[in-house]
Amino acid sequence: MPQTTQTLESQDSQEQKATAPRPRKVPRIVVLGGGSVGLYSARRLRKRLGRREAAIVVVDPRPYMTYAPFLPEVSAGSISDRDVVAPHNRALKHIDTLQGRVTDIRHGERTIEITPEIGEAYEISYDHLIVGLGSVSRLLPIPGLAENAIGFKNVEEAIAVRNHVLDRIIVASSTWDKTLRERLLTFTFVGGGFAGCEAIAEIEDMARSAVKQFNTLSAEDLRFVMIEGSDRILPELTLEMATYALEEMKKRGIEFHLSTFLSSCVDGHVVTSTGVEFDTDTIVWTAGVKANPVISESDLPTDRMGRVTTNTKLQVIDADGNVVPDAYAAGDCAAVPDVHGGVNGFCVPNAQHAVRQAKLLGDNLASALQSGDLKDYEHKNLGTVASLGLHKGVAILFGKIKLRGFFAWAAHRGYHLMAMPTLSRKIRIASGWTGAYLMRRELVPLGPLHDPRAEFRRAAVAPKPKPAPVEPAAEPAAEDKKSA
Repeated sequence: MPQTTQTLESQDSQEQKATAPRPRKVPRIVVLGGGSVGLYSARRLRKRLGRREAAIVVVDPRPYMTYAPFLPEVSAGSISDRDVVAPHNRALKHIDTLQGRVTDIRHGERTIEITPEIGEAYEISYDHLIVGLGSVSRLLPIPGLAENAIGFKNVEEAIAVRNHVLDRIIVASSTWDKTLRERLLTFTFVGGGFAGCEAIAEIEDMARSAVKQFNTLSAEDLRFVMIEGSDRILPELTLEMATYALEEMKKRGIEFHLSTFLSSCVDGHVVTSTGVEFDTDTIVWTAGVKANPVISESDLPTDRMGRVTTNTKLQVIDADGNVVPDAYAAGDCAAVPDVHGGVNGFCVPNAQHAVRQAKLLGDNLASALQSGDLKDYEHKNLGTVASLGLHKGVAILFGKIKLRGFFAWAAHRGYHLMAMPTLSRKIRIASGWTGAYLMRRELVPLGPLHDPRAEFRRAAVAPKPKPAPVEPAAEPAAEDKKSA
């Protein structure tokens, strides 16, 4: 077990042996989640508070933070997968980290339960809690969805989508079965928000480049399909800019089914609510997210969507608006009021809000520990940017500057590059972009990565069956011996 875990457990055991409860000499702040909220709030707290003023612990099942806005470019091979993650051991200096899944939160007792990947679950106590568990894919009970679709929420899924798409193209180039080829080269995306539109646009752009390597394929063989339940895409953009993005992607041959829902996808046979049917080998689900479900199972107050309820100072509040002591929350898993309106009065779940909320949360908690004043979260939107493939995009900056094409794409890359944590990651991403521009991106699928032991199993020789034991001959009976 890591040294940090042993330290926490030994401290907890000393507390249990004490004859009477007493406050810790150094207050312990536990941060649930190592994503944007967890990483940035912990870094800000450590900047404001010395190690003698607070012990900070970050809990997450992964040892890194994923910068989600770059996932579409990871899928398209424009950015290396390792460059869009910030390892906790480098980004969280002088902060303890515990790798495990949070499986229970009992704020009334100031304890949480952590279940590691290997080993039994254990508990740790805390004095102050930050909830930044983020969100998970919101799946619907659609027949065949769980068995055939893949999400687009983390870097592992983005890599898998990329490898799968390139692999389908290579397989299709070697088959003469027209029906099979059509199925292999049909790529379906469900959900027309930022994640879905950026993903389908980037991957379609990559696929167009990939088919040029095969004499038996052309761009016309590719079929990209978007299924969206509302009557428009990119609801975060103005209708004018969203319509522009829609028309630009349609010109590239991407097929859109708006005001349409996925009804079934059993064995890759897609059936929509409007009666459209087709076969596909690729279904990518980007139709929304929901707050981490462990929150609704805790004793923290939540809204009807399962999000922790907070005030504008990012303190957790109950249904009557009373502050829950020693608890803070931000990001996708929190219902943070938006003083500028937002969606239904709350901040939308995106990286821009999460990063800024995390920094303010760290400042507010540090101020609370130092008996200072807490500030309200008030964020003026700097703009909205979306990539639609290499050198293509849409953007609205400062609420009035509208960009299309190359300049919007450059604004998208520039903004997110600056938001990426750690200088080393910024340099790696910029270097990767430069290398891809000069030498073109690599379009090689590494599908076996997802099952590296498959070849080993095929090569393994089955053990020879053991020969059946030979039973000794039975001794002749006594009467038989006499007669003999």
